[in-house]
Amino acid sequence: MSEASATLLTPTNDPGLNALRGALVADAVAMPVHWYYDREALDRDYGPITGYVAPKSPHADSILWRSSYTPLNDKGDILREQAQYWGKRGIHYHQFLEAGENTLNFQLALALAELVRRNRDYNPERWLDEYVAFMLTPGKHRDTYVEEYHRHFFTNLASGRKPINCGVKDVHIGGLAMVPALVAALGPRHPDLRRIVRVHVGLTHKDDEVLLAADALTRILVRVEAGDDLREAILEQGSDWISAAKLRDWEKQPDRTVVGRLLSSACYIPDAFPAALFLAWRHAGNFTAGVTANAAVGGDNCHRGAVVGSLLGAAGGIPTELVAGLKAHARVEELFPPPSVARPPA
Repeated sequence: MSEASATLLTPTNDPGLNALRGALVADAVAMPVHWYYDREALDRDYGPITGYVAPKSPHADSILWRSSYTPLNDKGDILREQAQYWGKRGIHYHQFLEAGENTLNFQLALALAELVRRNRDYNPERWLDEYVAFMLTPGKHRDTYVEEYHRHFFTNLASGRKPINCGVKDVHIGGLAMVPALVAALGPRHPDLRRIVRVHVGLTHKDDEVLLAADALTRILVRVEAGDDLREAILEQGSDWISAAKLRDWEKQPDRTVVGRLLSSACYIPDAFPAALFLAWRHAGNFTAGVTANAAVGGDNCHRGAVVGSLLGAAGGIPTELVAGLKAHARVEELFPPPSVARPPA
């Protein structure tokens, strides 16, 4: 490991749990600088990214003023108390979240993991019921921004479609946010894991490239959790997205050149997924460096964090101070309690 020797890491004997933790940590670290494309503004507003901080207002790069959503009826009213902030300049996408708190898609990921663990299996209809209830409950998550796929889904729901038919062809990396949660909750040895991941992601994201990326991420996590070297797993299981030749070329460049110039830092899967794999590959063995680099390059860093954080966490553990500072820490610990210590016979 290349972490400082004084840094305590989470145990590496539960890589599935560390994959989920890692995704949540990476999202929370990136949250205040989510969707900054002006790196000078990012540096001016936040300085070096070293851990959790609260979002600042105004958001120098916010384009929420260009976004709008009008629900067809109550079944589509997912903005509720946050609707008043849409269409205004300078609004931070996550203005009401605290340092160490997760954005909406990762709050949903944790709810998914809880549902699967509670029921000891995955059922898409049961999840859709949970998803709809979560999104329509006032004050449930306090996040101002809801991704485009949520808006499309609930427009379809409000128009009378059944939930199972409300997904759309969405090409954003946000579709991968729940993959580490599924892998952790079901376990990497689940015989139907890849099919379940595809079914789940396809409920909201029907884009072929997003589904292929979700499958690649699942395969990489399974190999890492089986003990494979992270870099080798990325090259073997992510070969449709990244190559050794590209990595050798990109490794000569700073992170902000690779993600931002050679690859877009935006949310579209053709660039966003290779960008996330590159950051995980480059920073293999150093969780903190990887998730802070992901945050610092800006763009859709929260959703790239599902890939970067889960892979680095599964491969090598997470600094305990980052785990302790995560607002969802207690929920994750309750979800995955340590094995009971067997008592000796009387």
